[in-house]
Amino acid sequence: MNASASLVENLDRGPLSKDEMAALVARDIPHGSYVNLGIGQPTLVADHLPEGSGVVLHTENGMLNMGPAAAPGQVDPDLTNAGKIPVTELPGAAYFHHADSFAMMRGGHLDICVLGAFQVSAAGDLANWHTGARDAIPAVGGAMDLAIGAKKVFVMMTLFAKDGSPKLVRECSCPLTGPGCVDRVYTDLATFSVGPEGATVLETFGIPYDVLAARLDVPLTPANEARIPSVK
Repeated sequence: MNASASLVENLDRGPLSKDEMAALVARDIPHGSYVNLGIGQPTLVADHLPEGSGVVLHTENGMLNMGPAAAPGQVDPDLTNAGKIPVTELPGAAYFHHADSFAMMRGGHLDICVLGAFQVSAAGDLANWHTGARDAIPAVGGAMDLAIGAKKVFVMMTLFAKDGSPKLVRECSCPLTGPGCVDRVYTDLATFSVGPEGATVLETFGIPYDVLAARLDVPLTPANEARIPSVK
């Protein structure tokens, strides 16, 4: 447990761009972790891992030690991540059957997964496969396996939806992907620790803590008043 963390209010920067959010996630991934990056925004994390991080990226379509996105001239049409984005391979990369990949996910062999979300509750419930709307197209993929199988779950998302509704909520109204599985939430306006103790604000970006708390219908605790589970 981290008993002495302090809330950091970054009032000179923010809201964060997708790449800035990805850089924060990359910063908090411990050296040598085995990590799965979900489809969409989380794939950007691969581009922000520093050389020598020792992080081994797993993609559910069957690859270990995936590198950053492929630059022009590096594209191999047979080498993509689960989101069908051309990627590179790092020394020691390995390939395997889709079923073996899911066995890694379900077997507890991944230290961290980074996922997008429609909603996350203060208790760490995750909703990211269906909005519940009648005309919405559900996308289950491997999120349920990752949410339960990974040792830690990080979520990367905007804090508010396009209609202005908050995505960090007391209780998820969208169908759940997994209950109580999320540990950290990285957004454009703030970073949170979530779980049985509720939502703790670790950092804010371009918004004071008091204003953030007023905009969310979720009880918040500043980091300096809470005990925060470590991700190390």
